[in-house]
This record gives sequence, C-alpha cells and structure tokens, in this order.
Amino acid sequence: MAAFGSASAALTALDAVAAATTPLAWTVEAAGRTLGIQRPLFLVALPVAALLAWALIFRGADGTAGGRSRRLLFASRFLVVVLLVVAAAGPYTITTRMTDGDPQVTLLVDDSDSAAVTEDVASQLAADIEAEGVPVTTSTVARGEESPIGDAVAANLRPDGTVVLVSDGRVTSGRSLASATTLARDLNATVSAVALEPTEAEHYVTVSGPSKTSVGVENAFLAQVDGVVPEGTEGATVELVVDVDGEEVAREVVNTTGGVEFSQTFETTGTHRVTARIESDDRFQTNDVFRKTVRVVEPPRVLYVSRGDYPFRDYLSELYDVETAEAVPADLSSYHAVVLQDIRAEDVGNTDSLQRFVIDGGGLLTVGGRNSFENGGYDGSSLASMLPVTTGEGTSQQTNLVFAIDVSGSAESGMRVQKSVALDALDQLGDENQVGIVGFNYRAYEVSPLRPLGPNRESTADLIRRLQSGGATDISVGLEGAAQQLGDRRGTIILISDGHDRFQDAARVADQLGRDGVRVITIGTGPSPNEQTLRTIARASGGNYLRADETDRLRILFGGSNRQYAGDGLTVVDQNDFVTAGVELTANPGSVNDVSVRSGANFLVAADDGTPAVASWRYGLGRVATITTYAGDGTLDGLLRSPDSLLLTKSTNYVIGDPERKATGVAEVADTRVDQPTTVVYRGGERPRGVEGLSFSAVDSGVYEATVVPTETGYRNVLDTAFAVNYPAEYAGFGRSAALEAAVSDSGGTMYDPEDATEIAASARDNAAGVQPVRDDWAAAFVAAAFLLYLAEVLVRRLQVYRGRTQSEGGLI
Repeated sequence: MAAFGSASAALTALDAVAAATTPLAWTVEAAGRTLGIQRPLFLVALPVAALLAWALIFRGADGTAGGRSRRLLFASRFLVVVLLVVAAAGPYTITTRMTDGDPQVTLLVDDSDSAAVTEDVASQLAADIEAEGVPVTTSTVARGEESPIGDAVAANLRPDGTVVLVSDGRVTSGRSLASATTLARDLNATVSAVALEPTEAEHYVTVSGPSKTSVGVENAFLAQVDGVVPEGTEGATVELVVDVDGEEVAREVVNTTGGVEFSQTFETTGTHRVTARIESDDRFQTNDVFRKTVRVVEPPRVLYVSRGDYPFRDYLSELYDVETAEAVPADLSSYHAVVLQDIRAEDVGNTDSLQRFVIDGGGLLTVGGRNSFENGGYDGSSLASMLPVTTGEGTSQQTNLVFAIDVSGSAESGMRVQKSVALDALDQLGDENQVGIVGFNYRAYEVSPLRPLGPNRESTADLIRRLQSGGATDISVGLEGAAQQLGDRRGTIILISDGHDRFQDAARVADQLGRDGVRVITIGTGPSPNEQTLRTIARASGGNYLRADETDRLRILFGGSNRQYAGDGLTVVDQNDFVTAGVELTANPGSVNDVSVRSGANFLVAADDGTPAVASWRYGLGRVATITTYAGDGTLDGLLRSPDSLLLTKSTNYVIGDPERKATGVAEVADTRVDQPTTVVYRGGERPRGVEGLSFSAVDSGVYEATVVPTETGYRNVLDTAFAVNYPAEYAGFGRSAALEAAVSDSGGTMYDPEDATEIAASARDNAAGVQPVRDDWAAAFVAAAFLLYLAEVLVRRLQVYRGRTQSEGGLI
C-alpha cells in the first residue's frame, strides 16, 4: 500500500542521482550536498601504501638524513599516495544549482491516414522553432493505417525534455497515451500538442446493438455517423441507409454527428447481417460501410414457478420457451433459468436441486409479492442463501467510507466544482457512518482520519473546503492511500476525480480492493470527466459510477437514519450494470418487500423510500437477481409495459446468461476489423478438422478454439457461422482525441496553435533551465593536487641544497 506523506517526503531528483551509483558506492549527506566515492574498494590500498612507504624510508635507515627529514618525507609521500588512491576511488559531489540546461524540442509528426484530413504544419513549425534558437528533432511516428502514438511518445521522452505532438492523438496500436504520460511524469518531461484543424471532410459509420438474441425478441440498434468537417461547413449532411439481410429498414439524412435508432425482431435462427452505408463526398471510402452480425438462437427454456396466476408468466412466454410448475422439480438440466414469483419458501420445492443448478451456471430470478421474502419465511431458508438480498427491513448500520479526492493539476481548473461535489456527497451520508478523507495527486495525503461523521461533520467539511490542487495525477495511488486508511476494515471508497489518468493501474488496484471486500464508487467531476476510465475503475471493484449531479444516490446506500432517501417512484442506482443500462423507469408499483442488499451484491434499483427494488449477484457459476417491488394486487403493474418492461427483460436475460451454453455442434465468431485477430469458438464432441487455414486447440471439455486474422472487409463464414470484418481502426476516428487532451493536461504540457513557435521554444528553455542536480567528479583535482604536492616537496628540498642548509644532494637534513 502507498504510504501517506508530505510533499517534502517525496524522492528528490538529487536522491535519484545519488541512488544511481554502483552497488558498492559510498555516499553521505553534508551541508546540503551529497559526497560520494564511486569505487571505495580502492581505499583498501591506503594501509598497504603506508606500510610500503614506511619500509622504504625508515627500515634500515643508516644514511645521512635525520629522523625529522625522514618523517617529513614519509608524510609527503604518503599524502601523495592518499591523493592518488582517492582519485582512483572516484570522488564526486552532487549539488543542486541553477542551470540553463540543454533546451531542445522533439517534434513527433503523425502521418497516419486519420491525420491526413488535418492541416500539414510540421515542416513550417520546425523551421520557426529553430529560428528561435532552439534545435528541433523531427520524427515521423505514424504512417498509413498504423498509429502507435503512445509508443512513439515513450521512446522519445528525455528527462526534463519537451515532446510536441503534431497529431490527432488517435492511437490504433501499442501502448496508450495515458501510459506514455505516466512515464513522462516520472522523467519530469512534458507532452504538448499542436491543435490541428480539419481541412477536409471525413465521415465514418458504425452500428451498435446486441450480438446475440433469441427468436421473437425485439432488439434496439443504433447506426451512428461521426467525423469532421472544415470550419464553415458544419451544416453538412450525409444520407444513411441501413439494411438487415439485404432488406432496407432505415434511410435518413443526418448531420456529421447524427444517427438512426431502429428496432429489429428476428423470426429465424442463424446469423443475420446488419449493414449501414453512408453516401458522402469525403477523403476515404472504406469507412462508408459498417457490417454487424447478430446470432439468433432458439428461445432459451425458462421454468416459471408460482402458486398464483400473474401476467408476468404471459410476458415471459412472449420472449422465451416457458414451462410452468407449482414447485421446483429435481431435474433442472434442460432449463437455462428458473423464475420464482410470489412463492413461500416452504412451497418452492426441491431447493437442493435449485441450489446445485445455480452453482453449476444456471440462473434464478426471484420476484417478490405478498407471499414472499419477509412474508414467505425466507429468513434462514436454503433459498435465502442464494439471494442477493436478506429479508427484514434494513437497519441503520455503521459503514466505513473513505473519500479519495483528486487534488492534482489536471483537476485544478475545476477544483471549486470538485470541492462542491465532495461536500454534496458528504451531505448525503448518515451520521452513524465512519468517514475519512484522503487527497491525492501523485502521492496520497491523509486529510482527515476515519472517524464518526455525526460529531465531526462540520470539521470534515471544512477540511474539504481547504484543499489545494497541484501535482501530477495517479489514481492508483489515491485508491491505495484510501485502502490504507481503511486498513483491515471492510468499507467503500468514494473516488472523486476527473478521471484523466491511465486506467490500467487504477483498475488493477480496484480489482484487488473488490476481492478484499472494498468497493469503489467513482464520481466524475470537471468540465470533461473521463467517464470511461471512471466506469472501468468502479466496475473492476464491483462498484458503480455516478455523475456529479447524481450524488443523491449515495443517500440510498449510506443515508442511514438521519439522511433517509425520499424519491418519486423507482430510481436507478447503478446505470452501468447490464440490467439497468439504458432502462427508463416511469412506473411505480407502490409496494416493496422489506429487504436489504447483501455485502458484495449489486444494488440496481431503489424504491421511493430507498429500499432495494432490484438487486443481483453471482452465486457459484450462476447468476441471481431479485425484483422486490410489486403492486397492491401482487402483480408487477406498470413494469410490464414499455418502456419499463425493458427492466424485466434485461433482468431475465441477465440470469439466463449465454442462451447457447447448452448447445453442441455450434460455432461462435466475434466481429472484428481488418488485420485484427478474432477467436473461433466451437462447442462439440470432436475437434473440427479440415477448416482451411485454421487449427483448433482444446481449451475445455468439448470446447475448441482457433484464431483467424482477416485481411479484407466483408462478411466471412467459418463452420457455417458468419462474422463481419470492418475497416481498420485508423478510419474509425478523426479530429483531436480526448486522450490527447488528457495527456497534455496530465503531463503539464500545453495545447499550442500552429503559429506558436515562439511559445514552444520558450517552454523548452524553461523546462531545461532551473534548479537541477549536478554531479561534479573530483578525480582530476586529486591527481593535480598530488602532482603539485610532489613538485612542491621536490622544490623545497632543492632550495635546501642551494641555500647550503644540507649536505645531502637529496635536500634532506
């Protein structure tokens, strides 16, 4: 875990240079500088030299020289030897002082196809910077369909250097820009960029929607057009045409960033083809067509168990192959999921069989009512152990909560909003919670220890108001600092950040926190929060992401007795979960069972009093969800009608999982892009043979995989299964990327205009100059001192002879 500390405790550049010496080097701090010897083993020669000098001068001393002369000669010769040995040992000092440095600019030029529609300014910009007296190194770092921008930045970074990207920042291979930015911070380097404007129009089309569905199920799709146009032509339009299996289903004229939503119900099994085309006069034609495959399977088998006659059974029958029973039978092998509605625990039937079914990968959806949960004797039953909720009204409990607040430089411009969001989040929490505050940039700082919120609410809020921003961003450090404050206690970390940092390290830390029973709730702040990063971090720990205006969701989770939630109908708590994503709730059945969410479960929808209405979790290999809201007559009321019915469909689909998991002799292939590999998965009794160009390997019992790398766009078939091959990723994004802006902000760089050569040169000088650790080697000085000492001693002895003070030719008395 990261240790808390002040800025003065950070490793300085001076320490880093001193630490870079050899393993046997010796150093000591004195008078604000580091004194060191590079090769201290040479000092072992000193006693040997002293003994040898003594033997040569004193042993058998029967000449004319007196004892005093011999002692002076010994001291002189020994001191000369000491100076030479110390010089051989490599003495040096390290001090910090103001230096002009060596200003230079590395100009990284993107010549890839995605940047081809922007202005070409690299040559002129390099010439203008050199005219300012700063040397420029120009490197072309991307060409054609490959844009390894992150790799190029990392390879060209130098300590205290300046890297200027002439690029749109769209990485299509190699490391991400966020990863390169982390390295830049470590080297005290900056990543800047030149803001390029489009000079040509370029559009591309994509299609999103389900990749697998069942016969008879209505599916929603979105055909989206995006791209760039030169200034002054923002009103440009293109015609978008969508067809399914060759039959046109939509045609519409849309703007440069427009789209068409459409629904499709497939009546036959197999792989169906959805193709979107645009008619546009632009630079590239390859991205004017996007292909998508949808695999349609037979409706999965669902066992519906209830003692009542409810409309939900008829609703399920329209979508799935439903069989009805009054109790769970012993054999559930033919079903994908079991749905229990308003049934008492004693009437469920074979709960041991149901438990094995779920543990082995089956699904269970439990729907509440007047005869279930607290009204149906669930408490202490075998059924209750499988559910993500416990029966009985949730009582106010103490929860350990740590705020991890981003105070880095990237958050500086929105720090006022950052504090406001943190204060608003704090106001949602009940008094019985234990709350701590950690601020972080590239280090974590304990702002307030974990303590009861009730008596410390005002002082905690005051500490948040006094936070100041600065420094680089490292979200993983903030999470580790918050986890350190929690210690061995379970709890929740509330991360408040703009998310402008690489997500890989933070997601890894969040994943481990989730395994340790600590979830992370992320709240996005700032003018343009990186929601993808924040969602990834939250999802890795089992937490959820909230926008800055959604902090009232915290009251549902942690409001306690004095901050009770009061909503108007059902409220989606976690919009990032599969069950609730895209769900719009307008109905309110009015009643809800008295349940509370188990630790580790997903709280998805709350009733108007904050009680869990929908929750889910994984149980063994299976999936379990509960719907505990119901109408006065025991039905699901308005939830059975659109748009609310999507919640019921997605809840059922969640517990069903893969509807083809029980099928054999079938193949699956995910859609891909040109030159990007995709995996062919075959489930069957024998390894597929004779498939041209593919070699299958067994990965599990009855499961075989092979990899295919297509080289052309279009639809391809493998084992009677079609998959789509779309245009390269290089043509799926144009214009300045958000990742580029984040890299510039997080490294302390600047977004320049093409005319800003003077500013770029000045920045390079400023970055190179400043207080720097400078190492001075003193070996030559020690050699010179030895020579001068020897020369002085010889001159003194010569003077003794010339002045007649000695009879010895050697000048000894």
